Amino acid sequence: MSGHSKWANIKHKKEKTDAARGKIFTKIGKEITVAVKEGGGDPASNSKLRDLIQKAKANNVPNDNIERCIKKALGSTGESYEEVSYEGYGPAGVAVLVTATTDNRNRTAGNVRAYFSKYHGNMGQTGCVGYLFSDIGEIVVNNEDGDIDEDALMELALEAGAADFKADGEVFVIITEPDDLYAVEEVVRNAGYPILSAEKTKQASTSVTLENEEDIKFMNLLIEKLEDDDDVMDVYHNWEE
Repeated sequence: MSGHSKWANIKHKKEKTDAARGKIFTKIGKEITVAVKEGGGDPASNSKLRDLIQKAKANNVPNDNIERCIKKALGSTGESYEEVSYEGYGPAGVAVLVTATTDNRNRTAGNVRAYFSKYHGNMGQTGCVGYLFSDIGEIVVNNEDGDIDEDALMELALEAGAADFKADGEVFVIITEPDDLYAVEEVVRNAGYPILSAEKTKQASTSVTLENEEDIKFMNLLIEKLEDDDDVMDVYHNWEE
């Protein structure tokens, strides 16, 4: 899940185990709970909830699960989640931005700080690296079999409103403006292309290359531990391997 790419954190969904996919469902569920608490359960009037429903569907979360989560959030008085973010530096000054949804700020902050410290980084002040990241939409199309016509897909995506297109190993990455993400995703999906993920994410304006093997090892461990934390939603960084 490290996503060592300047095209943002590409998550190769096809490689996920059932357990990891279950964790994705749980994390999206927490995000939906926050959105419902903030803006109600009607996606027509709650744009944040509407985006999360699209994100859930793009990650193959069943409709029944989504509806159950919304109903639970509407009726719940016990759970109280809030969204928080943390900024810091990994080994050799790699910029790292972490977003989380938590019911206990002290626990989450303590865990995140410990991960940074243990894996040769340090947590910084709010704003120390956030300015390096901009919001984008990202659609990842599976080309594991290598049978997709790159030019045809690129033409379709750009005509649908995509801002950029890139071949990256076994996937094609379509970049959009955040507000255009789901419109472009719908066109690509309806044309029959196998979409691995479609979500609003962040892209770094600069990148860092690590040469030292120890730095690479600890950067991988830092990302892995952060992403394994139940409170952490997303980990963004500017490491380009």
